[in-house]
Amino acid sequence: MPKGPRGEKRPADVIGNAVKVMRIATGEEPDDRDDTPASAAATLGKLGGAARARNLSPEQRAEIARKGAAKRWGGKTE
Repeated sequence: MPKGPRGEKRPADVIGNAVKVMRIATGEEPDDRDDTPASAAATLGKLGGAARARNLSPEQRAEIARKGAAKRWGGKTE
C-alpha cells in the first residue's frame, strides 16, 4: 500500500481512495493523519517573526511593508 506525504497509508487506486475518504467522512474509519507542524524550523520561524514584529515600531513595520510591496509590484521606494 502506498504511503502519503506524511507517511499515512492510502489506497493505490482512485476508487479505493474515494471509498477511504467516504469511510472517514461517515466515521466508519478514523482519520489517521496527525496534525503536527511541518517541521521544527517552521515552528521556530513563526515564533521569530512574531518576536520581530513585537520589537519593531509601527513606523519601522510600515517602512518594511513599503519596501516589500515595492519589490513585489516593481514600484520605487521613497
